[in-house]
Amino acid sequence: MPTPTERVRACERSKIRVMFDLAEAADRDLVRLEVGEPDFDTAEHVVDAACEAARTGETHYTSNAGLPELRAAISDTLEREFEVEYDADQLTVTNGGMEALHLAILATVEDGEEVVIPSPSWPNYWTQTRLADGVPVEVPMAEETGYALDADRVIDAMSDDTAAVILCSPSNPTGQVFDPEPMRAVVEAAADHDAYVLADEVYLGLTYDRDPTGLAALTGHPDHLLTIGSCSKAYAMTGWRVGWLGGPTELVDEATKIHESTTACAGSVAQHAAIAALTGPQEPVEEMYEAFAERREYVAERVADMEGVSAPTPDGAFYAFLDVDLPGSSLEVAKRLLREQDVVLAPGDGFGEAGEGKLRLSFANSLDRLEKGLDGIEAAVRDA
Repeated sequence: MPTPTERVRACERSKIRVMFDLAEAADRDLVRLEVGEPDFDTAEHVVDAACEAARTGETHYTSNAGLPELRAAISDTLEREFEVEYDADQLTVTNGGMEALHLAILATVEDGEEVVIPSPSWPNYWTQTRLADGVPVEVPMAEETGYALDADRVIDAMSDDTAAVILCSPSNPTGQVFDPEPMRAVVEAAADHDAYVLADEVYLGLTYDRDPTGLAALTGHPDHLLTIGSCSKAYAMTGWRVGWLGGPTELVDEATKIHESTTACAGSVAQHAAIAALTGPQEPVEEMYEAFAERREYVAERVADMEGVSAPTPDGAFYAFLDVDLPGSSLEVAKRLLREQDVVLAPGDGFGEAGEGKLRLSFANSLDRLEKGLDGIEAAVRDA
């Protein structure tokens, strides 16, 4: 019997989804803190716009790059919210930020070239690099600095074989917002190596302690930078699958060309929903942001008061990266918490070597569920 390709067999299943499946199979009420998904429904005016689009026949293919109105709305939003200036023709609309990342890697990484990944970081970076026949190069960040971006470590990992560096700020899984200076230094070094920086900014709208600024606004090398964004997190639209890729026109055009052969275009109805999300009333976004900010404070205060549990205070996103004093690997501890405390977390080693021994908690859940989940973690450590 023929076997799957080596590029596929080299990919590992996300441990986030391993825990997700275990939780789905459990026949009892669990505190689900493993998946990064807002517990808010999409705003009503966004749903109404989608329904109207469906009823009036906006149910056909769009251009591969996406509806012009949506690209204009993305351009306006990036400039207004994050100081990032992309013309509409420098943007292509994708099926979520995940496809934007996929297109970016396919367009920048040749067979055998390296992608430098500061960790802990989202496991899809490794998978998508391998699917492009690239070589992921993990660069662990230091726990004692709260996993701040260490530009020297990242730059030291670059070589003539480096095709791209991936920077995710705010970070999944740590919630760390990287400082501008080390990010600039990484972009400068990447340009010296004729490599790209892929700025994963899907959580940029969820930045708590400073004004959110996109990396493209901070660097003098826009030709070496690609920006990845999405409606999923800040607009509670994970299921609509609308993201975007921004960058130099020539490269975005090439990415759009292969977009035609992956998914052709993002769903037309979802694109109309995204227009409404970006251009319509922003009160639902602001209310969700305030709720996440309150939950962040609650999680940080609870963790600070716990014996045997610690975590850097998240600067953004909706994650806390916990160091929990329990024996075993990250996956073993996560399974134990599910089995004994009915709390579901994501194993830290699923985010790279730097995550071993840690657990990612998503506070994209209600305060009462967070209280119950943290009570379970505290009890597990106390009774160990």
